[in-house]
Amino acid sequence: MSVLRSTQIMMAVCGARHCDAELAALAEMVGQKIAEANAMLICGGLGGVMAAACRGARSANGVTVGVLPGADRYAANPDILIPLATNMGQARNVIIVQTADVVIAIGGEYGTLSEIALARKLGRAVIGLRSWALGDEHTIVADNPDEAVALALQHALHH
Repeated sequence: MSVLRSTQIMMAVCGARHCDAELAALAEMVGQKIAEANAMLICGGLGGVMAAACRGARSANGVTVGVLPGADRYAANPDILIPLATNMGQARNVIIVQTADVVIAIGGEYGTLSEIALARKLGRAVIGLRSWALGDEHTIVADNPDEAVALALQHALHH
């Protein structure tokens, strides 16, 4: 396991709790690339895109943080190293994007859309991979996992 450092880039991966195998495969590759870039992954900590991204990150010994909607930290997917039980429901999305330096949205439903909006409101870049088509002024579109993580690295805020 890598050592946590406050200077490490933290990338949020946002996406639906339920997704098809194709989207899960993309998310898993994104998670792996995040870990290979020595960045930390933060997400909502549950299933679907979140679980797939965490699985990919852990396969490359990455650090994963799950900001959970409920009060039970044991509800996190099995690849979350650091589960944070907030009991805040969807309001946890603010914590995810506020903590992240950059956001990668993969597919997604309305929860993902809220994370995109919050991220943009906070000045975070959002990289979209088969996600909401909101226009170039709102999201930077990536065609594949390699490009998504490369763009995220370019646009990450350094605090």
